[in-house]
Amino acid sequence: MPDPLRVTVQPTPNENALKFVVNRRMTEGRSQTFTDPSTATSPLARDLLGIPGVRQVFFLNDFITVTREAGVAWEGVVASAETLIRQHLGPAA
Repeated sequence: MPDPLRVTVQPTPNENALKFVVNRRMTEGRSQTFTDPSTATSPLARDLLGIPGVRQVFFLNDFITVTREAGVAWEGVVASAETLIRQHLGPAA
């Protein structure tokens, strides 16, 4: 059984981006960037892009960077993003 999912939110140099560090492997050395939910090949990226105000999702190794539209409040984005990350990466119920 895998370790319980841990999600840590960290700031980035870009005030419109936050890094969600997880104890799961998102990619193997190659980054993935998603900007359109209709073409996202990852179900998690598609769902994250469905959060109002999210404009880009980036996966690399053990983290996900979520970029918001300028002026959108982080509070709702962070709560929704963390919930979706836990739903997609946590243990199956």
